[in-house]
Amino acid sequence: MSPREMIKGAIDFRTPARLPINGFGEVSDTEWLWADEVKPPQAVADPTLDQWLCRWEKTGLANMGQIKGHPLEDLGRIDEYAWPDGADERRFATIRSRLDALDADANRRDKYRITPIFMLLWERMQALFGFENCMIAMMENDAAIHDLADRLTQYDITFIRAMHRIAGDRIDCFNFSEDWGTELDLMISPELFRSFFFPRYKKIFAAAHESGWHVWMHSCGKINKAIPILIEAGVNVLNMQQPLTNGINEIGRQFAGKVCFETLCDIQKTLPTGDRAEIDRQAGELMRKWGTRAGGFIVGDYGDPAAIGVDTENKSYMLESFRQQDPWRHGWTAPMVKA
Repeated sequence: MSPREMIKGAIDFRTPARLPINGFGEVSDTEWLWADEVKPPQAVADPTLDQWLCRWEKTGLANMGQIKGHPLEDLGRIDEYAWPDGADERRFATIRSRLDALDADANRRDKYRITPIFMLLWERMQALFGFENCMIAMMENDAAIHDLADRLTQYDITFIRAMHRIAGDRIDCFNFSEDWGTELDLMISPELFRSFFFPRYKKIFAAAHESGWHVWMHSCGKINKAIPILIEAGVNVLNMQQPLTNGINEIGRQFAGKVCFETLCDIQKTLPTGDRAEIDRQAGELMRKWGTRAGGFIVGDYGDPAAIGVDTENKSYMLESFRQQDPWRHGWTAPMVKA
């Protein structure tokens, strides 16, 4: 099986020949194709502003920073806002040439290809309007918050369709980030999640599926109550990097075989400690409880190990532990913990 077939086999529950891998350098079964950001004129010379005019601030800590300036704190001015165009041709100026380069590279041409949006809907709402403002407006069922969400939904659909016009079946998947969990629970009630976000996610996911692509979502925290709603909306892969927060047994009992999981040893409670016995135990447990004989599991990389206090040696050890215990390669006959 090719790397693309490994990933598809896991997502579609068609029994991959081995454990599929996302990230970790050259061993990855995936390639990522980001569209270019198109900044408005007033943001071009300011590296703290993104294309949405959100202002980012960073401290001395190694991480991506945080948005401190929200350009739509007053939703009454939404019609004056310089809204990005999801179909702007400048976003896709290099996509064809990069796809051609992949096709010409014998080491990468058969890898599974992913195109992402950073901050899809909920996260972008917060970035534009502010977290507390969003919470209050949703609880009050303010028409303006629905308008904001609908405009973002349309941006996302427009982007997906524009990328598909250019790339078509040369891309396999649409990926996005959308953190929904605290350490204890979903940020909002499942009822509000279903009424406000489900119909909008369903429209976005449908646009990706109409393009022939899988839908691959990253979300941190204890998002357990959202998972059945996301599955119903059409998500294919859930990237969850805090399995101890989610509950390994709980997630396995409820959802193994219903959606594909991308995960790794817990990025807060396990991987930073460097406890290799626990890394071995957890790697085996995750594959066998969140995956099935037919697939449903991908081991993923955390893209910024310095931000979580993990050195490259421990990250490499974890990957090797997953690979040595790989139940798909061993026919599910190997022990859970490696010898």
